[in-house]
Amino acid sequence: MPTASSLITTSFSAQSSADEVVEGIDLSGTRAIVTGAASGIGVETARSLARAGADVTLAVRDLNAGARVAQDLTATTGNVGIHVAHLDLADQSTVNRFVEGWNGPLHLLINNAGIMATPELRTAEGWELQFATNHLGHFALALGLHDSLAAGAAERGDSRIVALSSAGHMFSPVDFDDIHFRRRPYDPMIAYGQSKTAIILFAREATRRWAGDGITANAVNPGGIATGLQRHFPQELHDQFARHEAAGVFTYKTVQQGAATTLVAAVAPEFANTGGHYLDDAREAHNVPNDADPTENPHAVKQWALDPTAAKELWAVSTDLLRNPA
Repeated sequence: MPTASSLITTSFSAQSSADEVVEGIDLSGTRAIVTGAASGIGVETARSLARAGADVTLAVRDLNAGARVAQDLTATTGNVGIHVAHLDLADQSTVNRFVEGWNGPLHLLINNAGIMATPELRTAEGWELQFATNHLGHFALALGLHDSLAAGAAERGDSRIVALSSAGHMFSPVDFDDIHFRRRPYDPMIAYGQSKTAIILFAREATRRWAGDGITANAVNPGGIATGLQRHFPQELHDQFARHEAAGVFTYKTVQQGAATTLVAAVAPEFANTGGHYLDDAREAHNVPNDADPTENPHAVKQWALDPTAAKELWAVSTDLLRNPA
């Protein structure tokens, strides 16, 4: 585990915006994919990348919404290299089609899309929807794009995967005995927490496996941002978040501020050729014990999300699920 003195810091903070992070950086020739880029912080992530000159593909479920965002991004940044492609992370067939349709190198894969606190729902394979969308869909996407990322690294020196996690990872480790809630009672926030822990574990194991190919992965907590992600919240959860905000546990960010930590992981020189980290407020977070109170440690990462043994097991389980989905 990293010590406090070894944690990676940057000149940015919780108040920094995504545009501030990319200011002065030239991303001309950089090819980026941003999943879930039709709304929320995905739009601002794509906007800042486009403003810095990147060629950006918006990977979205709703092509019409994606087209509207692409038009807006071109109008506000002057960048005509904005593309739209269909991707539904809960539908493995669309993940496969997206991968098959990608040609050439890839330098940035921003796994931004996600769902939160949904009712108990399942994919066609019977997988719990939050785990399937937040982790398995992105896992399959990264596997399918590995060679393109490796080609991008050979071309530019490194390729980066940025995987959006959350302080919600503190609610649960990955329960390898019952990932899909087939035996235990379904709890939407436990399911969400498990999926967000899986994202951090993915970043650690992907880096261990792929760093030799020039590919690194980092997980980020964008912070509290009021977006459509909270549309499934029951009123009591909205009330709980309001109490936490009033008590100073966290402060809501603007959408541009919410995208800033993603951009730090994507373009900041401090995170070049290094991965397996969990970033919060534009820097690597400190770790806390698994029994730590999330309300007292909202900017930390629990040890279960950094466990190399769990990371290896998750990779094996995820690979097996993709190979044997029934």
